[in-house]
Amino acid sequence: MRPAMPQRHAEPGTGALRQPCLVRLVDLRTGLTHRVNGSPLLRVTQAPAEAAAELLAGRDARVWEARIEPLGGAA
Repeated sequence: MRPAMPQRHAEPGTGALRQPCLVRLVDLRTGLTHRVNGSPLLRVTQAPAEAAAELLAGRDARVWEARIEPLGGAA
């Protein structure tokens, strides 16, 4: 059986494809992904800019960074 291919959707009004991405919150002091109760704080999304903004909301930009990594194959 063939594995399912990642779904890609067009950006409204642009025709650009959006692929699933992993967005993680990183502590710049340590370079490590932030953890809550031992679990890494991350999101899998097709709207990485919005997810990054949510993860960074209310946090000091000198300490925190949102890193976005595409998932799956090339677009």
